[in-house]
Amino acid sequence: MTKDYNREIPSPEETIIFLRKMEVPSKARWTPDDVSSTPSSSGMQRSSCSSLKMFLAALSFAYFSKALSGSYMKSTITQLERRFDIPSYLIGVIDGSFEIGNLLVIAFVSYFGAKLHRPKIIAIGCVLMSFGTFLIAMPHFILGRYKFQSSVRGSMNSTTTFGPCPASSAESTQAGDKASILPSVGCEQESSVSMWIYVFLGNVLRGIGETPVHPLGISYIDDYARSENAALYISCVQTISIIGPVFGYLLGSLCAKIYVDIGYVNMETITITPGDARWVGAWWLGYLIAGAITLMSAVPFWFLPKSLPIPVDKQLNANFTPEQTRFIKDSPSAMEHKFRPEEPANFHQMAKEFVPTLKSLLGSPVYITYLCVTIIQFNSLIGMVTYKPKYIEQHYGKSASKANFLMGMVNIPAVALGMFSGGVLMKKFKLGVMGAAKFAFGTSLLGYFLSLFFFAMGCDNAKVAGITMSYTGVEGLSYQQPSLFSECNSGCLCSGSDWDPVCGENGITYVSPCLAGCTSSTGAGKNTVFHQCRCVAVTGAGSQPSNLTASLGHCPIRDSCDTMFPYFLFLSVITSFIISLGGTPGFMLLIRCIKPEFKSLALGVHTLATRTLAGIPAPIYFGAVIDTTCLKWGNTKCGRRGACRIYNTTAYRVVYLGLTMGLRTVSFFLCILGFALLRRHVKQEEKIALTNGNVEMEFESLRKEESNNSIHSDQFVRALDCNPDRETRL
Repeated sequence: MTKDYNREIPSPEETIIFLRKMEVPSKARWTPDDVSSTPSSSGMQRSSCSSLKMFLAALSFAYFSKALSGSYMKSTITQLERRFDIPSYLIGVIDGSFEIGNLLVIAFVSYFGAKLHRPKIIAIGCVLMSFGTFLIAMPHFILGRYKFQSSVRGSMNSTTTFGPCPASSAESTQAGDKASILPSVGCEQESSVSMWIYVFLGNVLRGIGETPVHPLGISYIDDYARSENAALYISCVQTISIIGPVFGYLLGSLCAKIYVDIGYVNMETITITPGDARWVGAWWLGYLIAGAITLMSAVPFWFLPKSLPIPVDKQLNANFTPEQTRFIKDSPSAMEHKFRPEEPANFHQMAKEFVPTLKSLLGSPVYITYLCVTIIQFNSLIGMVTYKPKYIEQHYGKSASKANFLMGMVNIPAVALGMFSGGVLMKKFKLGVMGAAKFAFGTSLLGYFLSLFFFAMGCDNAKVAGITMSYTGVEGLSYQQPSLFSECNSGCLCSGSDWDPVCGENGITYVSPCLAGCTSSTGAGKNTVFHQCRCVAVTGAGSQPSNLTASLGHCPIRDSCDTMFPYFLFLSVITSFIISLGGTPGFMLLIRCIKPEFKSLALGVHTLATRTLAGIPAPIYFGAVIDTTCLKWGNTKCGRRGACRIYNTTAYRVVYLGLTMGLRTVSFFLCILGFALLRRHVKQEEKIALTNGNVEMEFESLRKEESNNSIHSDQFVRALDCNPDRETRL
């Protein structure tokens, strides 16, 4: 290239020939006259700016819709457990099916999609996401009405007396125990089809549709936005994507309050409340709303262009000759953008270059270390977020509706503010690669130390006779069904597999009215009151009341636990904000530590790795570990194990928080290796930049020399323009 620049001063005739060759062979042809201060130049700049803003708004809406449906899925895990009578680990499989959909197509979409019409590929993905969301809601319209175990007859009037504990002989008691184990009528029809498979397949389709949104959308912005604005734009998109979960969890809170079969049953006959372990909300309604919003997000992308003008600070010589590049930079209008000529996609050539490109990307030690760190941290994050509403339900005695409401209104806004603030701080202080890495590591480490205080914010187990304490009042855990039976209920025909809790006037919860030894009841529906409960007298303190009663539902949680809960929320908000501060700098670190031509593929591989090694396994093994803390399982009609009814809250806290913090501890050790590799990478880049700087200085001196010579050429051209005998050629 230096040899071309050291040519002799061109003659006027050569200058004319050179100017004619400056025409760009694209649909939007331009000539030297077009680069002057004309309305077309400024119009193109305005058009490119508005198109980029339209894409930014469309991508933000797509991020919002996919985040809304994703967070709504996590808000319904308790409802799905109870509706389909499945354990937590199986819910983890359903939740991880979204990542399975990503895994199927992410690498190919990231590589080939970057060379095709990116906005339209994103539009197709949004349509697939909406169809998958609708498919998740389909089982509700196929299944029959939801039935739960209850010893209360909703149709009874207040004057009727019902005895939950009829007198029986020892023989009938043994027969009753055996009968309770046998499958009930309709078992074969219920077990023939596992309806949760539809939820699984719908979530897979959602994952396939979501694939192009992240890698193609972020790379599109980074390609056509100025370097100093790219971080701010991406942080805006990520902030809006964090707002999506706010509405997702609020939608989950609203739907959890509504009974699953609303409009089909008489609510006066429903004897359970949203705080009951058997309650199932209208989970299907939220999926219909989320699917409609996702379908709307696909519309704007169909009207956006394949490419936009590229800022001059991003590879001016991408597809132009050196003469054309120099001519654009030296034009009087100081043209801000240029168009990249659109070339037809060559799939054979792209496929041929895929493996070498992937090999080159994975050969970067910095990129591989970054992948390992984020995979481990994403395992911790995904497992924690997936089961946090359930943790609030089980540990602090809140309903699913309230837990989702708190997640949406307290936790998620703190994360959104942290993500946006991180982008602003990065722009304000102009953080480089090392600065961004140090900032992200520092915020993560500070959040880690603050999170250790969660271990001290525990609550004792609820007092449940036969499970967390004996019928005589001695505290102690029991996972065995025989412990549910005692002398006070030995004369009753009770089943140990039922779950129909009642609260005795002594403040202790009993698994069912029968196991509480209650012999009669008055009232109907939710107002039912059980009387002459012999077990209440056994575990009661002080003198025995004349009428031992019990009411429907769990006993209220202890006041000490209610006092602890606000501190838990406050610390949760602070740690969420601090950790999310490093989100945007950490993400920009991924983009800036790789070559520009590998950007889309690097984002795709990063998404693939985190989905495969974090998104899929984390909910499964977190759920499996949580299942080990279950004290009482429900049973289906077929007699198989269903959803858990009550957990050992102390063990739940230890395994849930311990697994979360343990994974983050491992990631910090890898960060030390990452810093060493990144520092070496930065030094190498500085050496290359220094070498290129010397070449640029030489080029600048040559450019100034040619600029002076072009003045004489311009005078000659104007002289020819004034000659009436000149022949005009196009």
